[in-house]
Amino acid sequence: MKSLENLASNIRVSALKMVNKGGSSHIGPILSVVDILALLYGSVMKFDPNNPNWAQRDRFILSKGHAGAGVYAVLSECGFFESTELNKHCQNGSKYSGHISHKGIPGVEFSTGSLGHGLPVSAGMAYSAKLDKRQHRVFCLMGDGEVVEGSNWEAMLFAAHHKLNNLTVIIDRNRLQSIKSTEDTIKLEPLLDKFKAFGWDSMEIDGHSFIELESAINSLPHEDKPRVVICNTVKGKGVSYMENKIEWHYKTPTGDLFDQAIKEVQGKYNEK
Repeated sequence: MKSLENLASNIRVSALKMVNKGGSSHIGPILSVVDILALLYGSVMKFDPNNPNWAQRDRFILSKGHAGAGVYAVLSECGFFESTELNKHCQNGSKYSGHISHKGIPGVEFSTGSLGHGLPVSAGMAYSAKLDKRQHRVFCLMGDGEVVEGSNWEAMLFAAHHKLNNLTVIIDRNRLQSIKSTEDTIKLEPLLDKFKAFGWDSMEIDGHSFIELESAINSLPHEDKPRVVICNTVKGKGVSYMENKIEWHYKTPTGDLFDQAIKEVQGKYNEK
């Protein structure tokens, strides 16, 4: 497996190319979760790309489905399918849709797009594993903007009530939604305290630090609580002109801006 830094760089490059080629969007919220994806697939989760339905695999659900290009990219890096498949992203008739789809794509567990669905499904998966006495873990990556959905809070109560310590929720806390900040939309803070009050093993970390990510996500689960890791991230991470810029939720990098973005995520821009 490539180093986590190299894996993250490759995911960013592939995601930028997919969004550029397909004329699609959501590159900002894709880039904010790349380091989380690299850590999960490069260091934490159990899976077999040659046997995507392996019963003992860990399950990963991308609740913020608009970041699907990042997941397609990491699955390709891990050998689930050839990298040439990524060229089909957002093309007419392609199964590689902008919002993640599981139909015909090995390694994708569940299609998402409408927000607030990932955590309820993940809690159900974790509960099912408990009932069947299976040992795999379930990971759910959520956007902070979707936390306000009522379905999530119901699932939080459910997971705590059933002591689903095989469930880990990771929140991409980049603090920006589609048109303005999360706090201007519906205030979330104090988010950590809210999860604690709901009975979760809760922590807050730097979502771009592999050391902090691995410590938080790969440590032993609490004996009777689900875990949430609130990851402070930067929307558009790795591309200077995109970082913390809300417009890159929808804009597509083209021309010189695309070229600059590729060089920056490869660490070559300042070598000119």
